[in-house]
Amino acid sequence: MDKLKHRIEKSYGQSLRNWERIDSPVTKKMRPNSLSEMGWGRLVFGHTFETNEQIVDAMCSHGHDSRDIAIYVIDPHVLISMAPDKLFLDPSHTYRLWNYDYQYDRQKAGKSFIINRLSNQEEAHQVNTIYSKCRMKGAEPEFLLDKHADKLRTCFIAKRRVENQVVGIVTGIDHVEAFNDPENGSSLWSLAVDPQAGLPGIGINLVRHLIAHYFTKGRAFVDVSVMHDNRQAISLYQKLGFKRIPAFCIKRKNSINEQLYIRADEPAAALNPYARLIVDEARKRGIIIDILDAEYGLFKLTLGSRSVTCRESLSEMTSAVAMTKCDDKRLTRRLVQKAGITVPRQIKHTDYKTDIDFMNRVERVVVKPARGEQGAGISVDISDEKELTDAIKKAKRTCSDVLLEEYVQGKDLRIIVIDHRVVAAAIRKPPAVMGTGSHSIADLIEKHNRRRMAATGGESRIPEDEETLRCLKKEGYEYDSILKKDKTIIVRKTANLHTGGTIHDVTDDLSGVLKKAAVTVSKTIDIPVTGLDFMVPDIKGSTYAFIEANERPGLANHEPQPTAQRFIDLLFPETV
Repeated sequence: MDKLKHRIEKSYGQSLRNWERIDSPVTKKMRPNSLSEMGWGRLVFGHTFETNEQIVDAMCSHGHDSRDIAIYVIDPHVLISMAPDKLFLDPSHTYRLWNYDYQYDRQKAGKSFIINRLSNQEEAHQVNTIYSKCRMKGAEPEFLLDKHADKLRTCFIAKRRVENQVVGIVTGIDHVEAFNDPENGSSLWSLAVDPQAGLPGIGINLVRHLIAHYFTKGRAFVDVSVMHDNRQAISLYQKLGFKRIPAFCIKRKNSINEQLYIRADEPAAALNPYARLIVDEARKRGIIIDILDAEYGLFKLTLGSRSVTCRESLSEMTSAVAMTKCDDKRLTRRLVQKAGITVPRQIKHTDYKTDIDFMNRVERVVVKPARGEQGAGISVDISDEKELTDAIKKAKRTCSDVLLEEYVQGKDLRIIVIDHRVVAAAIRKPPAVMGTGSHSIADLIEKHNRRRMAATGGESRIPEDEETLRCLKKEGYEYDSILKKDKTIIVRKTANLHTGGTIHDVTDDLSGVLKKAAVTVSKTIDIPVTGLDFMVPDIKGSTYAFIEANERPGLANHEPQPTAQRFIDLLFPETV
């Protein structure tokens, strides 16, 4: 018992008042060699083990395919030296919030989402989807819903009030239940927020909810382990009063943790998320990676005597002819229309009188360059003559040929087709901001952009340009307007990710008619990898309008669907 007392004192970085009475009932009941199953792995409470050998055995006999973490380890350097091929020092910091330092927030979370306990299978599946989007290991739904673990593990979820959709989760461990903690503590784990949620305050309110839960139970502190370079999370915890403490974690070397102990070469680290997703999948299969130009997303994959050069999801397997068919939206439209695909009415800009006549005939139009990508130069929902003139001028800055297309109302659907098979489908929603009652729309856009840039590796932000201002004015606002609390407005009509839009997976709900239409388009263009845009009233229905095809779709936008896996399957079928 003296050895155990000494180890606990060292792990907490101070003498423990509770241990001054070594014969107290609390001390005698403390459980040695304690660990807790979390679904994604186990928490091994290192300070409850009497020897380093016991900790090493606990970590190395398990965890080859899970996210086991040994926390509060006293001699991390010694543990690693005992199993350097299996263990590594986790590059995270540990923060602690004492109950006497915490300032309770009396304000409610807001009208946009509610926080409650995880309660059913559908919620558990949505939680795992969020984990996957955040590149975190999930857990079996049955495990997440285990009612017998309520005292040990507590899971809170945030759900949209309107759509009843899970947008965040946090899990806590009660140390008293876990190992009869003499310091009466608790800890926070697996905080995850849907990167597509677009709602402010989800993470901080989940954390506050868990803190209130444990402090109401009389726990003395809440600890959290956070990656050393996760500035956004560290800022959140520090804002709540967390202070860093000298506690260390050990993890198991496996494929889940590989990026933490194997440094990526500098060119690969400089790749954008779309190229990096593919490179990571190729590396897992033993394919040799050669980064040709990281900024351009250009790399070469080699297996044996065969090499394939790619720019993100565009590879040498896409022919120049297929590229031509995709590149010019007029040609794409003509080809797929002949194949029986439904398309909206369209004309090429020749003179303003013809343009105005067309707009009056179809009532509302989309103006876009005949060639271009990532939403550049596009103006949506034009019904005014001056707006039409301005939109044509803007489109001409991207391409001299400009198209006017009938505006089709509905959901903006992106379908990923690889090797003429539907792999993923997602609804793209235009960017929106929610009012606080005190911030200007410009401030709200700036806050939205910080969240979106962090969630997408710098790929998504709302431009503060003439198109955004046009959309605001159409709703009766300016950049300096103060939006009422909980009032939500769409600030841009295009749903493109690069201009702030969000993407929501609907792969499992896609109708057979839409799948068939997508495959028909890919075969007509004869392209092996493509992202197809449709406008649909209902993803489960049969009505649609095909908009355009993209030869270099962003596969990373569709996680957790296996887009990168299917892409590598196509390039190197022998690795399947």
